[in-house]
Amino acid sequence: MPRFSANLSMLFTELPFLDRFDRAARAGFEGVEFLFPYDHPAEEVAKALQDSGLKLVLHNLPAGHWGAGERGIACHPDRVVEFCEGLNLALDYARVLGTPQLNCLAGVLPIGVDPDQAQATLVNNLRQAAATLGRKGVRLLMEPINTFDIPGFFVNRTAQALQIMDEVGSDNLYLQYDIYHAQRMEGELSATLQKKLPRIAHVQIADNPGRHEPGTGEINYPHLFQWLDAIGYTGWVGCEYKPRNAQPGGTEAGLGWVYALNASEPACAV
Repeated sequence: MPRFSANLSMLFTELPFLDRFDRAARAGFEGVEFLFPYDHPAEEVAKALQDSGLKLVLHNLPAGHWGAGERGIACHPDRVVEFCEGLNLALDYARVLGTPQLNCLAGVLPIGVDPDQAQATLVNNLRQAAATLGRKGVRLLMEPINTFDIPGFFVNRTAQALQIMDEVGSDNLYLQYDIYHAQRMEGELSATLQKKLPRIAHVQIADNPGRHEPGTGEINYPHLFQWLDAIGYTGWVGCEYKPRNAQPGGTEAGLGWVYALNASEPACAV
C-alpha cells in the first residue's frame, strides 16, 4: 500500500501547528506535509520534525494573502516580483527543513487580465522557479484545483496543467495530482494516473462530497490504493482532507479507513 503523509494544515487542527507533528507521529504517520510553514521560524519547524522523527514530504510556495482569500499569485502579471521573493523565501525554508519538493499554486485569474497574458506569466514564473529549485536539488510541482471550491482558479484540469508544463519545457516540473480535485473536475482517475504516472510526483486524497476521509463519499479508494501499487507509483500520498468529525480527536477517530486497506504493513496506524 502507498505511504501516507499527514497534511498538518487540515489534520489535528485542534492543536497549535507545531504540536501537530508529535500527534501525527503518535497516530502512526511517518511523513507530513502542509500548506505553508512561513508563520513560524524555519528552525522551530525543523525542531518539530526532528523531535517527532517525521519526514517532510512537501509544502507550498508562498501564495499571496491567504487569509484574505488569495490562492496563489503565479499567474498574476503585476506580482512577478512578489512571486520571486516568495520563491527565495521558500528556498530558505527548504534548506533548513530538507524539503524535497515545493508546490506552486497558480492562483485565480485576476479580474481584467487576459487569460493568454496570465498563462504567459505563469509559464515564465514556473520556468524560473523550476530552474532555480533544480539547482538546489528541489523539485517543483504544480496542482490543478477544482473551480467549485475555488471559483476562477486558473489551472483546473490535468490536461491544461500538462500543456502548461510542456510549454515551460523543464525536466524539474511535475504534476501534483489531487484525486479529490480531479474527481470534481474530470473523473477518469485510474486511467489518468496510469497514463500520466511519469509526470506525477505527488498524489493527494480526500473523498467527495465533503472533502472528508476516504470511505465517506463516492471515490473507490481501496481500488485506487491497489491501483497505485499496480502501476508502480512510489511517491507519498498526502492526506489532505477535513476530518468528518470536527471535534478534538476527530483526526484519529477518522483513521479507521487505513485498517480497511488490509495491508500487511500499513503505512500509518492508530
